[in-house]
Amino acid sequence: MTPVRIALCGLGSIGRAHLEVMRKNQEVTIASIVDPSPQSKTLSTQLGLTHFVHLHEAIAAGHLDGVILATPNVMHVPQALECLQAALPVLVEKPIADDIDQAKQLVHMSDQSGVPVLIGHHRAHSSTMRAAQACVQSGTLGRLVSFQGSATFPKPKSYFIDGPWRKELGGGPLLINMIHEVHNMQMLCGAITSVQAISSNAIRGFEVEDTVSIGLSFESGALGTFILSDCAASPLSWEQTSAENKSYPNYPSSNCYHLSGTQGTLSIPTMMLHKYPIDAEPSWFTPMVVEHLRVSAQDPLEVQLAHFVDVILKKSHPLVSAQMGLDNLIAVNAIVESAKTGQRITL
Repeated sequence: MTPVRIALCGLGSIGRAHLEVMRKNQEVTIASIVDPSPQSKTLSTQLGLTHFVHLHEAIAAGHLDGVILATPNVMHVPQALECLQAALPVLVEKPIADDIDQAKQLVHMSDQSGVPVLIGHHRAHSSTMRAAQACVQSGTLGRLVSFQGSATFPKPKSYFIDGPWRKELGGGPLLINMIHEVHNMQMLCGAITSVQAISSNAIRGFEVEDTVSIGLSFESGALGTFILSDCAASPLSWEQTSAENKSYPNYPSSNCYHLSGTQGTLSIPTMMLHKYPIDAEPSWFTPMVVEHLRVSAQDPLEVQLAHFVDVILKKSHPLVSAQMGLDNLIAVNAIVESAKTGQRITL
């Protein structure tokens, strides 16, 4: 098969992660790198890759089959629209946008044009998340009752020195980190229907929150709780428990999610399943059967890229559509609004 030619737009930290997986995929040719920084031009020269400053230059050069956008959030929709106008399938890093109205515009244009848009919620391609979703859909847990989740970790002082904007409104863990968790919850529990949040900045005293407690309701009738903190000395986050990102230390016996139904509970990502025998009435007096669901580890970014190739070749539809990206953004914005007002927000 002739490799598909993909332009990579944006060479920040996530862009470089995309670059590494693109270089390893034999079904992909890196058509060009698009980034205005001098460092990106230097790296492109070192790797023997064509470099452009602007996306429209790469599109005008032709010979593209698709584009990956790993640019700042504010640029996602304008650049994605450029791709759609050129009939180029596009992978847009999450979040879909920094503004709901812009995100709606992209959903509309994708629907109208028929050009596929894949939103880069890479955890949707995680073998662990896919196995957990399959467990729920199989009915093993019974009817869903509750979700308990956490993303608690300590960001170092250097994080705020390198990016002072992270001390200001919009720079806290709600808008930076929560979009991942929202997508995971909606994968496992279905649509979020309402949220109520309480936030605090008591530890660091910055203008922005450092800890948030969130209550959620889901369309299925299940309820959820989530603790988010970037100042807690804790390993209970996806990054530190899933072992998918080697940049972080791993605590393989820890879990960041517990999903409970009327027949059992699944702890994620250890994938320990506690369930009642089929012929037994669930009761706290009845011993539960304990199983360890085996999952083959895969790099979700590599799986996502392979999926994007299939999308480009029209072998598959986007696993995470523009509409899903919009739904995730709406849920995060509702959490932000609830934390600000103290009110329960219905989606």
